[in-house]
Amino acid sequence: MKEALRAAIEDRGYTTLTPVQQAVLKPEHTGCDLLVSAQTGSGKTLGFGIAISETILEDGEQFNGASAPLALVIAPTRELALQVKRELSWLYANAKAVVASCVGGMDMRDERRALARGAHIVVATPGRLRDHIMRGSIDLTSIRAVVLDEADEMLDLGFREDLEFILGEAPDERQTLLFSATVPKSIMSLAASYQKDAVRVVAKSENAQHADIEYRAMLVAEHDTENAVINTLRFHEAPNAIVFANTRAMVNRLTTRLSNRGFQVVALSGELSQSERTHALQAMRDGRARVCVATDVAARGIDLPNLDLVVHAELPSSHETLLHRSGRTGRAGRKGVSALVVTKRSRKKAERILGWAKLKAEWGNAPSAEAVKARDEDRMLADPDWDAQIEETERATIEKLQEKFSAEQIAAAYLRMYRMTRSAPEDLADVEARPERKEFGKSVWFSISVGRDAGAEPRRLLPMLCKAGGLSREDVGAIRVKFDQSYVQILEASAKKFLKNIGVDMTLEEGAVVTQLAEPPAFETSGGGRKGPAGPGKNRKPGGKPRQDKFERKGKSGSYEKRSGSGPKSGKPKPRYDTTDAGGSQADASPKRPKHDAGQDHKARKGGKPKGPLPPAGKPNSKKNKARALAAGGKAAPKRNKPKGPKRTKS
Repeated sequence: MKEALRAAIEDRGYTTLTPVQQAVLKPEHTGCDLLVSAQTGSGKTLGFGIAISETILEDGEQFNGASAPLALVIAPTRELALQVKRELSWLYANAKAVVASCVGGMDMRDERRALARGAHIVVATPGRLRDHIMRGSIDLTSIRAVVLDEADEMLDLGFREDLEFILGEAPDERQTLLFSATVPKSIMSLAASYQKDAVRVVAKSENAQHADIEYRAMLVAEHDTENAVINTLRFHEAPNAIVFANTRAMVNRLTTRLSNRGFQVVALSGELSQSERTHALQAMRDGRARVCVATDVAARGIDLPNLDLVVHAELPSSHETLLHRSGRTGRAGRKGVSALVVTKRSRKKAERILGWAKLKAEWGNAPSAEAVKARDEDRMLADPDWDAQIEETERATIEKLQEKFSAEQIAAAYLRMYRMTRSAPEDLADVEARPERKEFGKSVWFSISVGRDAGAEPRRLLPMLCKAGGLSREDVGAIRVKFDQSYVQILEASAKKFLKNIGVDMTLEEGAVVTQLAEPPAFETSGGGRKGPAGPGKNRKPGGKPRQDKFERKGKSGSYEKRSGSGPKSGKPKPRYDTTDAGGSQADASPKRPKHDAGQDHKARKGGKPKGPLPPAGKPNSKKNKARALAAGGKAAPKRNKPKGPKRTKS
């Protein structure tokens, strides 16, 4: 390590290096391209700052005059880029380095003037850096090292094309370092294209991912999401906390709600200007605000020194996002808490995300109002003011209080004043944590002679079985309701008691007959995809729905008469259709509709009265038709008009 950097690190108070810093400082890695995976908050900025020092300083300890930049550091967001600039500025202060930034949202004219004056290291966001390259305001010909920080996030945010353009403009002979919390296929592809014989470095801390972060999954009712956020903030009373939401609308809603409840809160979302975002983060750093409500994009890479709590008001979309969100806390050896607000509807999603991230969370309920009040009491009694020495300027007032009020009154007044400075917690609905599913055990199956046709449902059968058979809910397993009967599973140990209680006649309420089965029923998949006993039910087509009774209208009165699906149809019979043979003689009426004859009259086809004898098959009044008619001893059919109908238009 360069002595200039070592002195800066010691002046900063660092005594030991983190695993990622130790990994990149190995002698065999000097000057090599590196693909480094390390979690956020593991000291990556200091790590790559040290790693490129040998390349950009070469044999010296200090830089010469600033001209074209020697190193590029590219970060996904404005906040992270400005944070990296601050870190590298003090790290390279003794080396006389000039560090400039090219960040979206800042005045581009100021950046161009700074680049024109010269810089040794440039920290930039991808889009703004590409703009400077295309405008010719930055010279990349002297670049010796390029660092992509949070490379996976830059790809997720859609910066791949910009990164490829930038790396393509940089000199081929350079050191390229990719730092990423995760290394998916997209990162491996980028490394293969733009690095040469890259060394894969995995920080040891990655084996125990987020070891300094305690994950808690809090089950809440659907309508209690915001109340759970309030109670969680009140329970922990962290110096700094971030509440994550998925949309700007939710950020605005939570910010307003928390502000109305007395929290010192700021918001971070994409709709804010760079100046507003900077002021919000500064308010968090100097203590004017303690809660920041943010979207994922707005909070990328921000580093707050006393951030002890992360609350996920809405679940992240992926496990990578969960890791990046939670990585805002538990940094540089500090402990942190990452609390997920989980509703019944989103529990499976939460379990999947935690599983993919290989994290274990403590499942339970959100802090209740009683838990918050108890925690407040503990904090109040642990306040160091109780043991502080009484000052002489305070003694006169204390004696007045003692003379005028009793100890009980003073304590009550203090308690009320203490609580007035804090927002009251919310009452939450009780939500039971889902117990682990256990095997039901040995069981006996019974059939019941009622099914869906009699209105049977599991929620109706269960209390009926428990009441008649003296059972508890734990004694009853699966209940399968079919069209004309139902099946129920009862623990073998409780089956004798059940049979004894229902009596010899084996009946339940409303005469439902119970039959013990020798073996479990065979549930097969029918055509509709539902599972049920083999074979169709009563009055049911195989794989279809139960046959419904049909009704037909009777007369003009609007009344309906029921007719059976299998018996003769009731109601007014349909008219018979008259037919005429080719020779013009009337044929016997037939109840069946005849097949369409090309020569049949238009009204006759509708069941109306024919105008006259039908011509033989063929076109009306054609020569062939006349010949056929004369051969049969008759006359040719008179010319008839084409039946009128709707005009057809070409589509």
